[in-house]
Amino acid sequence: MSRKYKFHNKEGLYFVSFATVYWIDVFVREQYFTSIAESLQYCSTHKGMTIYAYCIMPSHIHLIFNDQNSNPGKILKEFKTYSSKQMQKMIEENPQESRKEWMLWMMERVGQMNSNIKHRQFWQQNNQPIELWSNKVITEKLDYIHNNPVEAGFVEETHHWKYSSAKDYAGEQGQLPVMIIE
Repeated sequence: MSRKYKFHNKEGLYFVSFATVYWIDVFVREQYFTSIAESLQYCSTHKGMTIYAYCIMPSHIHLIFNDQNSNPGKILKEFKTYSSKQMQKMIEENPQESRKEWMLWMMERVGQMNSNIKHRQFWQQNNQPIELWSNKVITEKLDYIHNNPVEAGFVEETHHWKYSSAKDYAGEQGQLPVMIIE
């Protein structure tokens, strides 16, 4: 992994994006969105992750966060490991999932190409953390995160996307507790 893709300032505020393998649109069912949101909330409540902004899209997640325990790489790895297992199990056990065999096959295919994976791979391995070191960069990343569903054509207003902190920044209550950046 190159040096630019690591968390260097362990106390820093970071923007990260990570996607499912092959950019598979997994998060299209309410139960999948809810599971990922619950996993993020668990990290926030019990693991020391402070979430400042988020957006859960069908194939990827954007976060602005820091780690109160000064190990952002570890907490992100724990989140991705847990949520990967949880999502694969949900897909396997969902009788309504019409794409089940295809999605699991794609995950297995990627897992076979990666010596670090025993069975299937759910998330792409790169996170590309960007430390947010100025108000300008913070504002750029907040706008990018919140505009993602608008740019994708899912909603017309940022705060209309249910799984985004744009609701919180618009004065409404979102799905996850966030620390508003002012």
